[in-house]
Amino acid sequence: MLTVGDTFPSFNLKAVKGGPEGLNLKTCFTDITDQTDEGKWKIVFFWPKDFTFICPTEIVAFGKMAGDFADRDTVVYGVSIDNEFTHVNWRLHHEDLNKLEIPMLSDLKRELSIACGILDKADGVAMRATFVVDPQGIIRFVSVNHDSVGRNPAEVLRVVDALQSDELCPCNWNKGDDFLQVAA
Repeated sequence: MLTVGDTFPSFNLKAVKGGPEGLNLKTCFTDITDQTDEGKWKIVFFWPKDFTFICPTEIVAFGKMAGDFADRDTVVYGVSIDNEFTHVNWRLHHEDLNKLEIPMLSDLKRELSIACGILDKADGVAMRATFVVDPQGIIRFVSVNHDSVGRNPAEVLRVVDALQSDELCPCNWNKGDDFLQVAA
């Protein structure tokens, strides 16, 4: 599995756009690559499958925080091994996903999941993994949850704040808290 300090892999995936455009069947699809949103921080989070139980709770939570991430010059991409047609169908038929503000990327060939090292060997689906990638394409944070445990997007935002501070941040540090000072 890729880890902190590794370069996030190149990718070119079909996606369903976030926002109202993602519900318009004439304009909902787009291509997203590692060069899309160049120069920004990126959150790339994977979920195992569409039309499941825990996944929409996480996707909706990341979507609701899209503005908070944008305030930090950070974009959020959600990825699963389902195709873009499945993604749009799920958005159209899941009330909470109707309002989703982030794109849903299709890793149908599993190339990105394999390149990241997060493809579950037994089930052939992406693990519940999250990557924070800096503007230079370097992974700065990684977490993987068991498939029965949802992740906490607020914690990911806290980590982005800490990484962007470029300071020493103690345990449970939050934006506005004091940094650690090294004695001279």
